[in-house]
Amino acid sequence: MPNPMRARRPDAPPPPEGLTLRAFLGVFRYSRHAVELVWSTNRTLTLGLAALTLLAGILPVTVAYAGGRIVDAVVAAMRAGHGAGVPEVLTWVIIEGLLVAALAAAHRGLTVARSLLRVQLGQRVNEMILQKAVTLELHHFEDSEFYDKLTRARREASSRPVSLVTRTFGLAQNLIGLGGFAVMLASFSPWAVLALLLAGVPAFIGEAKFSGDAFRLFRWRSPETRMQT
Repeated sequence: MPNPMRARRPDAPPPPEGLTLRAFLGVFRYSRHAVELVWSTNRTLTLGLAALTLLAGILPVTVAYAGGRIVDAVVAAMRAGHGAGVPEVLTWVIIEGLLVAALAAAHRGLTVARSLLRVQLGQRVNEMILQKAVTLELHHFEDSEFYDKLTRARREASSRPVSLVTRTFGLAQNLIGLGGFAVMLASFSPWAVLALLLAGVPAFIGEAKFSGDAFRLFRWRSPETRMQT
């Protein structure tokens, strides 16, 4: 029999869940469903989003490599004297400029693809909700918990799935960039690679914790939002 002194207040948010490996890996299960939903909505935009994400992960590494070659070319030109290495320096400067322009174009393309997917996916999910609602009985809508889920799905139809897919692709993009920089730093110092890996751990833990807290707070306020509506 539960202790009434330890019972949680009905108006209090749910207790925070621990950040476990199982809970972290469970996110990717929902990511797979979100990717399938986005893929069924528009395959071309999904492929474009994946390609631009891959490009945005590779280009920063190539920009850093081109910057290093510029420094090497400048040092070599100063040692040679008489302007011997100026053409090589200018060549690498032009290459780096083109890479930076390509990186900016990739980020702009990602913004456009996300906006188009958000609109199309919002319409598709709302149609799916309406088709499901037609088959339901009145007692389903009188159930407050079920109605909260339906309201959350309708309200977040245009943002949540695309956001989940974007964050999944963004994780892959960051892993590609991190791997590229690690390969470049490995020739310089293995300790630099270790420092690079450890530097991202606090930000990852903080992001995972506070994102989960924000989601639980959002769900906790759903009944209040329904009553206000």
